[in-house]
Amino acid sequence: MAFLRTNAPAQAPGFHRSRVGAILVTAVHDGFAKRPIAGFVRNADEPAVAAALREAFLPEDAVPIPFTTLVLETEERLVLIDTGNGDAGAPTSGAWMANFRAAGYRPEDVDTILVSHFHPDHVNGLRLVDGAPVFPGARIRVPRAEWDFWMDDARMAAAPEALAGAFRNARRVFGPMRDGTEPAPEPFDPGEELVPGVTAIAAPGHTPGHTAFRIVSEGETLLALSDVTNHPALFVRHPDWRAVFDIDPEQAEATRRRLLGEAAETRTRIALYHAPFPATGHVARDADGFAFVPVQWSHLV
Repeated sequence: MAFLRTNAPAQAPGFHRSRVGAILVTAVHDGFAKRPIAGFVRNADEPAVAAALREAFLPEDAVPIPFTTLVLETEERLVLIDTGNGDAGAPTSGAWMANFRAAGYRPEDVDTILVSHFHPDHVNGLRLVDGAPVFPGARIRVPRAEWDFWMDDARMAAAPEALAGAFRNARRVFGPMRDGTEPAPEPFDPGEELVPGVTAIAAPGHTPGHTAFRIVSEGETLLALSDVTNHPALFVRHPDWRAVFDIDPEQAEATRRRLLGEAAETRTRIALYHAPFPATGHVARDADGFAFVPVQWSHLV
């Protein structure tokens, strides 16, 4: 299959290409949102969070949260890992489609979409606010545990207010697939090879079915860690810190330590959804936590 990206540059402000063996990986930026630090970390006080942001040369009053998805191109198919905020995110987000097109791609080129979890900033790109599907020809694959959780009527009815909006949004995005108006998504389980070279990794805690992905080709590996951490200045450096978004904070911490530890020990490159663009690098052990070491852009081309 031939894609339009052949005449696009290797990098631009909103996208960046690298390779994992024969797989071309394009990071596509979707802008950012700001989150006040009050209550953002459940088990750290505001002065500690502000200090961590200051050490990372970031504003101390709010966390700037970037959004970066991955596009995987093989000879046979074009695969997305998550779809960004679509037209339903913060005013400083919503750049995904423009950057995707700037990279030389079109929505109709997409063969398969792999969803890491059902939080709005990962799935809203599937459907516009007016209800129109963005990738009507794509095969959509979702973690079975995510579907079972967010599509369960009893859980939705019993959800605390903090989760009610996410439940409603999941129904907005996936409702037509659930009721048969559109093709149903295909569920997957941890350990399954979803497309050649891409395997699902169980990463629960952030959400019940939260999933990371191992991308392997020609002896090279990239771990797409999704929301195993939010901003690395906080949660890579302090893996014991627990973000307000994590449904099961204790499990999320265990997952974070396991996968960051694996990446550090094997020196495997990672991609983090909420790291500064192009959101890829390595992990090194640092005291009681880890350090995120960005890859030099020119080394990726």
